[in-house]
Amino acid sequence: MSQSKAPLSRRRLFAGAGTAGALAAAATVLPLQREAAAPSAAAPEPAPESGGGYRLSAHVQQYYRTTKV
Repeated sequence: MSQSKAPLSRRRLFAGAGTAGALAAAATVLPLQREAAAPSAAAPEPAPESGGGYRLSAHVQQYYRTTKV
């Protein structure tokens, strides 16, 4: 028995290429998301007992540097 294969149509070719591209993009992004989620698992520092939770951290200092005119 011989089975005849349908010729590869343009529609199937582009659908396959799109699927392969989407899978490749997902494979490259997923490992990055797992690495980025790990540092956020650190325990946050407790709030001060007497209020005044504002601290001049490196992040805040960087923000102030970017807003200077």
